[in-house]
Amino acid sequence: MKKLKITMRGRESLAAEGTPAPAPPAPPPLNIPQLIDHTILRPDATRVDIERLCLEARQHKFYSVCINPTWVSLARELLDSSGVKVCCVAGFPLGAQLPETKAMEARAAIRQGAEEVDMVINVGALKGGDHALVLRDIRSVVEACRDSNAKCKVILETTLLTDEEKRDACEIALEARADFVKTSTGFSTGGATFEDVSLMSRIVRDKGLGVKASGGIRTLADLRRMVQAGATRIGTSSGIKILQEAAIQAATPEAPPRKG
Repeated sequence: MKKLKITMRGRESLAAEGTPAPAPPAPPPLNIPQLIDHTILRPDATRVDIERLCLEARQHKFYSVCINPTWVSLARELLDSSGVKVCCVAGFPLGAQLPETKAMEARAAIRQGAEEVDMVINVGALKGGDHALVLRDIRSVVEACRDSNAKCKVILETTLLTDEEKRDACEIALEARADFVKTSTGFSTGGATFEDVSLMSRIVRDKGLGVKASGGIRTLADLRRMVQAGATRIGTSSGIKILQEAAIQAATPEAPPRKG
């Protein structure tokens, strides 16, 4: 027996005959905590702030905490046996350090317990067309990470780049064998946008790289929009608020369709 193939015209015909067309399968529910790098990168963050961040990450099973280098050893201690990873930034937030400095920063963080490193590219070198320096910059941190089985995410600071420069940065990150490309530090003139995440995803997704959206993601709607655009990880300091929104939404019964 031949398998019935229902085209759009066929769907309309079935509907006209009173036979409902089969609904498309619903997308699988998001595992929201495992999308989130629970983040504090403020320069005025205190030990108490980091302790609270790690407690929240343990409680809600976020994928990681993302912190400045000075807090890595404390976070690793607080998150021991929790399954929550420690993510640390390097070359943050300007990206203007020497490649060797970023690599040294990454190695020090990994020795203290970081399992992922989010490094900022040399934005000025990219905009000036010095792609060789940008490649050396990224590759220095990637190699430091790979030596210890850590992952490297490459922060492009998309708000400062043209679309052509974003494409170039993604291609260079691919050549350097990074694990992710990431939109923003959250310390520049803007954060993640649907358009930027979509562009980055189109370039890297088929090559096995993840896309981290960060900067300005404060609501459940923001998170869903970034995932729709192609984000595979979300950096946010609003993880608790997002989970609260998700819980309220899950507990609210869906209104029946209105008749007529």
